[in-house]
Amino acid sequence: MDIRQLARGSVEWERIERVIRTLAARHDREAVRVEFLDADNWLSTPCVIDDEWFIKIVSRQNALVHAVLTTGRNVGAFTSRTEGFFGRFDTPREMVEHEYEATQRMREIGVNAPRPIEAFEVNGLGVLVLEYLPEFESFEDVPAFVVENRSRELFEMLKTLHDHGLAHGDLRAENVLIYDDELYFIDATNVHENRVTETSAYDLACALAMLEPRIGARAAVDAAVAVYDPSALLRARRFLDFVRLRPDHEFDSTTLRSEVEKAADLGRG
Repeated sequence: MDIRQLARGSVEWERIERVIRTLAARHDREAVRVEFLDADNWLSTPCVIDDEWFIKIVSRQNALVHAVLTTGRNVGAFTSRTEGFFGRFDTPREMVEHEYEATQRMREIGVNAPRPIEAFEVNGLGVLVLEYLPEFESFEDVPAFVVENRSRELFEMLKTLHDHGLAHGDLRAENVLIYDDELYFIDATNVHENRVTETSAYDLACALAMLEPRIGARAAVDAAVAVYDPSALLRARRFLDFVRLRPDHEFDSTTLRSEVEKAADLGRG
């Protein structure tokens, strides 16, 4: 069994069936068609309803896994000489309500994200309902030239979040989608709202780390400095070692740090 599947666990069919019946009843539908997704996901059981809604079903075990990951990230933050700034959830309902609210807030400030429909609880399971985006591609899947062409746009979206006191907290290639020729953010995580300086710098470090293997350190930094000032890049540099600890980010931190420092020196000059 894949370790992600083991950690995620499985939700009994009877409980899933109750979720689907409840969702259909809430939207006055006698029946719905369900497609379960073979997603590489620790934190939910995902499915699509009637090619219209993307559903995340979150169990108590999912919430426990999230708490363990959050603890690890907060410990890792000490490598950047700062206290942890990731927030945990105590229940599946808290997890889905947070993602609903985070997605709504992104859309309110003009950042593309799937439209949130509702978040509720059924028999101890958290249920998040989002707009389904068919035929999207992630930054992980598109060719490098597409990533390079859209990289400045990525930083512009990120800065819009930061200018409004928000942060993504889990920026990875699979969480940046291209749909209908527009960029979308998905799967924002819980970070402390009173730590904007650190969370913004961490987001920026994650974006640079995500881009470096695809388009090179210089191109990634060039795209960032077109949007962010040198001081922001230097704050992000602090978090590169922390980001490198994550198994979902593999990048040349030495070269990236060097390009950040050169760009900051030029900006100050």
